[in-house]
Formats: sequence, structure tokens, C-alpha cells
Amino acid sequence: MNLKVRLIIMNFLEFAVWGSYLTCMGGYLATHGLGGEIGWFYAIQGIVSLFMPALLGIVADRWIQAQKVLSLAHLVAGIFMIGAGVYAMSAGDTPSFWPLFLPYAISVAFFMPTIGLANSVAFNALTKAGMDTVKDFPPIRVFGTIGFICAMLTVDFTGMQHNFGQFFMSGGFSILLAIYALSMPKCPVNKNAESSSFVDVFGLRAFTLFKQKRMAIFFIFSMLLGVSLQITNGFANPFLTAFQGIEEYADTFAAQHANALISLSQISETLCILLIPFCMKRFGIKNVMLIAMFAWVFRFGFFGMGNPGMPGVILFILSCVVYGVAFDFFNISGALYVDQQTDESIRSSAQGLFMVMTNGIGATIGTLGAQAIVDRFVYADDVVAAGSNAVIGGWTTSWYIFAAYALVVAVAFFFVFKDPRKEEAERLKKA
Repeated sequence: MNLKVRLIIMNFLEFAVWGSYLTCMGGYLATHGLGGEIGWFYAIQGIVSLFMPALLGIVADRWIQAQKVLSLAHLVAGIFMIGAGVYAMSAGDTPSFWPLFLPYAISVAFFMPTIGLANSVAFNALTKAGMDTVKDFPPIRVFGTIGFICAMLTVDFTGMQHNFGQFFMSGGFSILLAIYALSMPKCPVNKNAESSSFVDVFGLRAFTLFKQKRMAIFFIFSMLLGVSLQITNGFANPFLTAFQGIEEYADTFAAQHANALISLSQISETLCILLIPFCMKRFGIKNVMLIAMFAWVFRFGFFGMGNPGMPGVILFILSCVVYGVAFDFFNISGALYVDQQTDESIRSSAQGLFMVMTNGIGATIGTLGAQAIVDRFVYADDVVAAGSNAVIGGWTTSWYIFAAYALVVAVAFFFVFKDPRKEEAERLKKA
């Protein structure tokens, strides 16, 4: 089978695992008495990303081939996600926090590293085949987003948006990918027996990238931008569903099929991925990251301004359109930049470190911070008692706060991060 087709299938399955629950689990929790715990279910993705991607990246760099680590991680993730589904099914309308959270958390702990591992497997295969990762990877990665969309729409239109079925579906995709990953091209391991330092023995060389000022600044801002990553994943579905409490909007498509509307974000993502090779080469990493940061401002701002009716729903649609830019121009371009700036011997570890800063520290802070804001303006007793209009007003305030944060980060990045291409040009002039 053609190499690109093989990588396309891998990416499709990788993100179908995530798309099965990521954007609709918040709605499930909100409709089953766990709305106040949404933050923890999404924050755990960030907490485990503090160490699991780096840990499994180290294993893949030094001891076990990356495609085998990818397989094992998905096997464990799939088993425990199915376990979460079994409990949710048995608990009915009144699930308890810990029995659902624990198997879900273990599953997520093994899933999150697979995003970076899948990138490493793909980059390795393309490089060995003599292909250009910047040119050839984005069209392959598009099919990951297509897998995400297919999973989202399947969950919505089969009635699993707010029930336990989403966990079973995710677990099934994980186990399927665990089997398929073993067919991927072999990845190298760096078993350097002469290495004697702690850093070399435990594969922590990627953390020495912080010694480079430009890379340190890049990783710090990756963390700050990572704060925004999980906010709409966790809270967009319950926000849109909350409009069912207002008679004017109760029967609108956006209120009834939140996941389907949100899927427009991923459709936009598939198109924006194709722009990355051009934008990276034409504008450079700094401008691409700036575009992503300002896109987050509009992503949140349009949610705050819109409603499910006409013409308000157009703002929701615009929010979904700019999400493609916000997500891709940060995540995919960032991963490519890290790949270009690191040595082959620490490439998997470096991808793991990127995950630590974004989906780890950044997403954890962002999700728990967002939960605190939503608790204050949406789920507070006085707001709930005031009725659905007050609840929607609280959501609007929350989205504006998130937009203001993204704007501050964008302005700071503009002044602090230096364009690598301009730095190199200045260095050559001086030489």
C-alpha cells in the first residue's frame, strides 16, 4: 500500500479516537449532574500531558520503536475508555464522579502521548522515503481532522452526544489503531551505550532546548497559547445546549445539534491545514503563530456575540471558521517547527516536550481557569435561580474574558518573539 495512504489511515484513526468524545463529553456531563466537574475531565488531559508524552517519547527515542509504543499506548487507552463506558451505561442518569473519572483518566493518560508519537512515526516515514515533511505532512494530517469530524457527526446523529455511547466508540477506535500501528514503518531508537550523564541516560536532552533563548520563548508562548486549546472543547457544547432553555431558541439546529455545529470548526481545520506549507514558507513561524493567536480572540469573541437564531447563528459559524486557523496554525505549524529545529536523536522527546507545554501545562491552567470563570458567571446559584437568560448572559461574559486573555498573549508575543529568519539575515549581514 502507498506510504501516504498508510499514514492517512493512521491519522484518521488517531483523531477519530479523540473526536468521539472531546467536543460532546462536556454536554454529557452537564446533562448528567456533573456540570461543575467538566473542568476536571478536560484538565486531566493537561495534567497527564505534563509527563506522559515526554515519558513515552523518551521510551520511543531510546528503547522501543515509536510505532510499537504507539500501539501499546492505544491498547491501554482503548481498554480503559471502554471501561468508562461500561460504568456510564450501568450508572444511567446519575453517574458518580470517581467511578467514571478514574478509568477515563487512565485512558487519557495513555492517549495524549499518541498525538506526538503519531507525528514522529509520520515524520520518520516521510523522511526515510525522501519526502519533504513541511510539504507532504499537512495533506496527510488533514485526514486526521476528517476522522475527528466523522466521529463527531456519528456521535451526534446516532444520539450518543449526551450518553455513554461516545466512550465505547472512542475505545473501539483506539483498539483498532493499536493493531494497525504495528504495520507502520520502523522508527529508529538511539541506544547510545556510551552516554553516562543523567540527561542522556533518561533521554531528557530535549529539555536542554530551553538553553536556546528563541526555543525557550517559543515553548513559553506555546504554553500560554495552550491555555486556550481545551476551553471550547469542554464548554462549547453545554453553552449551545443551554439555549434550549430559552423558548425562542429551543428548537433551533444549533441548540439541538451542538456537536454538528461545532464540527464546522473541524471542517475549517481540514482546509486550513492545506495552507500551512505556503504560510510557513511565506510568512515564517512568528507570523503564523500571531495569526493563530488573533484567531483565538475571534473564536471566543464570536461565541460571546452570537445566538442560535438569525442572524446570530452566523457569528457561531464564523467562530467555527476561524477555529481552523486558530488550531492548525498553532498546533501543526508548531510541531513542524519543533521537528525542523531539533536533532533526530531527540525528535520524539522534543515533540513530547511541545505537548507538555501546550496540552500539559497550558491546557491544565486554561481548563481549570475556565471552569472557575464559568462557575462564577454561569453555574453560580444566583445565576441559575435567575433563569435561562441570566445563564446565557453569564456564558457571554465568560467568552469575552477568554477573548481578552487571547488578545493579551498575542500582543505580548508580537513584541517578545523574534522572527528566526530575520535573526539569521541580520547575522549574515554582520558576518
